[in-house]
Amino acid sequence: MIEFNKVTKNIGAEVTGIDLSKPLDEEQVEVVRKGLLEHLVLFFREQDITDEQHQAFALNFGTLDIPAMNKNGGAIHVLDQTDPKGEGGDQWHSDNTFMKIPPMGSLLRAVMLPEVGGDTNWANMYMAYDSLAPGIQRLCDELYAEHDLTMSISKAVDKGHKFDLREMQEKNPPSIHPVVRVHPETGRKALYVNRSSVTRLIGLSRRENEALLPLLFDAVRDPQFQVRLKWRVGTLAFWDNRPTQHYAVADYTQRRKMHRVTITAPVEIDNGVPTGPNGVTGADAPAEAAAARYL
Repeated sequence: MIEFNKVTKNIGAEVTGIDLSKPLDEEQVEVVRKGLLEHLVLFFREQDITDEQHQAFALNFGTLDIPAMNKNGGAIHVLDQTDPKGEGGDQWHSDNTFMKIPPMGSLLRAVMLPEVGGDTNWANMYMAYDSLAPGIQRLCDELYAEHDLTMSISKAVDKGHKFDLREMQEKNPPSIHPVVRVHPETGRKALYVNRSSVTRLIGLSRRENEALLPLLFDAVRDPQFQVRLKWRVGTLAFWDNRPTQHYAVADYTQRRKMHRVTITAPVEIDNGVPTGPNGVTGADAPAEAAAARYL
């Protein structure tokens, strides 16, 4: 029987009673899906699985994405690092929010690990939103943010990775999403801005952005909202990208190799477009005078 054992009060659970090397039946899929909605990130220990089995498990919950930064064009994104500091993962973020339809979920598996270090933290962005004063919440409910891959790709290029920044910018132009995202399955509000991708709040001046954005970025930092995973080879983490952010701790210099798959939810559950209060999307963002950005 599948069981969920909470790791912290507010986010994260270890899952037992399941073998990811074997196909799941409909009941098992539904149990895992409900567990994900409740705990936001699930940890499956001691799963000796192949890339094919990793993808097969992911397909129970959506369709496979092809990440923009994956040079081999496949669904498995290999993260193979020995000097990760400053490469982008060591900053609170949600995966690929620069996309018009960001991934619903991510499934990350440990293949090779350093002797010490390389943990990952996740944060509950429902609670980050709830922690804001009511007046700030009301303001955020009406705001939109621009998400751009330039910052994260520039960091990778600076660290020696071979990306054509101009080409990637052309293929992945900035996206606009509501600052507050309403989860399509739970109906709860989550703060949906992250320091890795968000460049500005639409319609606000530079000075207003400089005052408000750091406050929203830093809402993720309260340890009460967080869980920290110490990886072991064969551990797989599955998280809901919509109400969470994560942070890869860059405290190692030995090789750390991880395989990740990202998925888009079935359209009958979630059309994938980040939606805010009252059903608004980025398409509803107000027009702005270009000069206002520089005041």
